[in-house]
Amino acid sequence: MSAPRLTIELDAIAGNWRALNALSASDVQTGAVVKADAYGLGVEKVAPVLQAAGAQVFFVAMASEAVPLREVIGPDPEIYVFAGYTPGDAEVVAQTRLRPLLNSPEQISAFRAAFGAAPCGLQLDTGMNRLGLEPQDLSAVDLGGLDTRLFMSHLACANTPDHPQNAAQLSNFRQMTAGFPQDRLSLAATGGTIIGPKYHFAMTRPGVGLFGGQPFDRAQPVLQLDIPILQTRDVAVGESVGYGAAWVAKRPSRIATLSAGYADGLFRALGTGMTFYHNHTPCPSVGPVSMDLITVDITDLDACPDSLSLLGPDQDIDSLAAVAGTIGYEVLTALGTRYNRVYNGG
Repeated sequence: MSAPRLTIELDAIAGNWRALNALSASDVQTGAVVKADAYGLGVEKVAPVLQAAGAQVFFVAMASEAVPLREVIGPDPEIYVFAGYTPGDAEVVAQTRLRPLLNSPEQISAFRAAFGAAPCGLQLDTGMNRLGLEPQDLSAVDLGGLDTRLFMSHLACANTPDHPQNAAQLSNFRQMTAGFPQDRLSLAATGGTIIGPKYHFAMTRPGVGLFGGQPFDRAQPVLQLDIPILQTRDVAVGESVGYGAAWVAKRPSRIATLSAGYADGLFRALGTGMTFYHNHTPCPSVGPVSMDLITVDITDLDACPDSLSLLGPDQDIDSLAAVAGTIGYEVLTALGTRYNRVYNGG
């Protein structure tokens, strides 16, 4: 293996969608969020698998992300755009038949002027203070002439089920949508789907849970990341490894140099807290993460393997993220373009 190999289990992604779909009632539709190139895993491969599993509504962050998505899922599924609409999106919206989730009175006016009664959605701010119409906007804006197919909001604290803001946003959402068709409402992403039925409304929108991330702790594992060993060396007690000479051997050590680094999404913040595995045996990184290289202590292995695993049965994206003080979403979306990507299943 000359390059790091990222193995992506497509059947596991489909299984995770089905498991999340099963958490809601049969009359609740389950969409799929595939923004940021399906969280970095490749929308051209991932989206058709989700479609085959049953997803007929997809969500992206911006209009340009919908172009490759539409090519692989065909003309029938609905595609919503979280960022809404600007006049610069007009050509893409028309060509790919997107449904912008309009976030402001200005977006509503611009979309209506360009597309009249074309299907769209509204995003409502129920307390996250990020995107969407606030209650005063909603009461003042003219929604006449819009073909609004979805009214949605987003929970800020859904990964913490007992956080009081969840109940507050649920109450706000119910008040703001009281006069709208109840079969066109959506509040829950992955976290909201797990919290319970009162958050489900007519549609759930799982994202990170499809790809094995928290808070969906019942997810099937999706990723295996194996990184080749380029060279090994014996390091004597007192010798240092890597930039800054920050790590110094306290025992005679066998050090492997691996072919990956922060250019591949393995943050420098992982430092010496990162652990690799071979046949379930932990191998700690030593010295700082470089752009293209990581050094690892393999002294406790009986023999030197060709590669070590960073993601897989022994460590998932959230466990690795905790080492860097971040979240699994960031690890997932940062995985670089230099990996040899292998897709299984589907």
